[in-house]
Amino acid sequence: MVHPAVSPLSPYLQADLANPATDAHDPIDRILDAVRHHLGMEIAFASRIAEGKREFTHLRADCPVPVSVGDAEPLEETLCQLVLDGALPALMHDASQHEAARPLPITLGLPVGSHLNVPLRLSDGSIYGTFCCVSRQPDWTLTERDMGTLRAFAELAAKLIEDDLSENQQRAVVSGRIGQVLAGEGITILHQPIHDLQTGTPIGVECLARFSDCNERGPDRWFAEAGEVGMAVELELMAVRSALQTLRYVPEPCYLAINVSPDTVMSGTLESLIEAIPPGRLVIEVTEHDQVSDYELLRAALQPLRRYARIAIDDVGAGYAGLRHLVDLQPDILKLDMSLTRDIESDPARKALAHALVHFAHAIGCSLVAEGVETEAERSTLAELSVQFAQGYLFSHPMPVVAAQQLLLGLIEPDPVAAPSVPIAAIIRRA
Repeated sequence: MVHPAVSPLSPYLQADLANPATDAHDPIDRILDAVRHHLGMEIAFASRIAEGKREFTHLRADCPVPVSVGDAEPLEETLCQLVLDGALPALMHDASQHEAARPLPITLGLPVGSHLNVPLRLSDGSIYGTFCCVSRQPDWTLTERDMGTLRAFAELAAKLIEDDLSENQQRAVVSGRIGQVLAGEGITILHQPIHDLQTGTPIGVECLARFSDCNERGPDRWFAEAGEVGMAVELELMAVRSALQTLRYVPEPCYLAINVSPDTVMSGTLESLIEAIPPGRLVIEVTEHDQVSDYELLRAALQPLRRYARIAIDDVGAGYAGLRHLVDLQPDILKLDMSLTRDIESDPARKALAHALVHFAHAIGCSLVAEGVETEAERSTLAELSVQFAQGYLFSHPMPVVAAQQLLLGLIEPDPVAAPSVPIAAIIRRA
């Protein structure tokens, strides 16, 4: 057999890796296909060595093989271990010619003819497993050049494996951290009052979730990481439960606003948490940081919740919270994102968009809340545009629920925070 005299990373091999005709989707499977096709071998596999066993993690073949991905066998019964121990050469043109290989069941069972094997070595020098090409027939044309090709692809596979191990390790750390929060009720709820723009009177509060390491990692990071490991709905529901427990600190007729993502709404678990809430006391703010895939499903999931709460669309004017939200979800409240309210007094485009949303809200019978109001000029402009309500540092900052209760009862005056020279980043609104 004659092999192309090309380097392991030649355009020929790159094309083989990218060949759309292959049914391999995993990148390591594609590497295995590329190297076995280049070497003219029937079988290529990658394995993991752990607890005295060799486990097949990836396997590609042009012929029937007696093993599958996930199968494991004792190391001492493998050619791989004998190669690692130095009892067999890494390149065998005919395994049956080697005394140490002949007794192994696989040698006669497959049978094994030619065999090339190199370790999958991680960056710290440790051996993860092996990378191997096998054919049932002997092949005396294989050379050290072919071993070099195998080693090059094994290094590439080892890098991918190490990246995957690192990602899985990080996912485990994140999952454990979130699991600790879920087990220990590790969420603190703050309230940020919402005010009437004309009178300054507080009419409700929005719940803001805070975690124990809030000075190092903001709540946005917590919820984003929860989404990455498939725990976002669990974390949001815990935050919702924590937020609802603070309703007793909100005097009537003020309302409590909680934030939930479309995924949490569509999970079907929210209704049981809010069904005991008295009418008029709760607002559900639908936040969206990823595009909604099925508006019909989201609208259907919101319908039973309307018996207990008004529905607000959060972050209008930013991200995915666009016209589709406003038309399809039939909100009771629109919340103008701070990116729209910031410096609105001096920006004709922002002013025009807010003016249009005022008319839209009036036409469908919903109210408007401007978020992130920091200056008197912003407040005055929004009031002139007939925006009814607002929240932001101009009025009051997020505060402990008892302090917010005292403000709502008129026992203390609002404690606005002076607007900084650089506009404050978006307060993460998670309930």
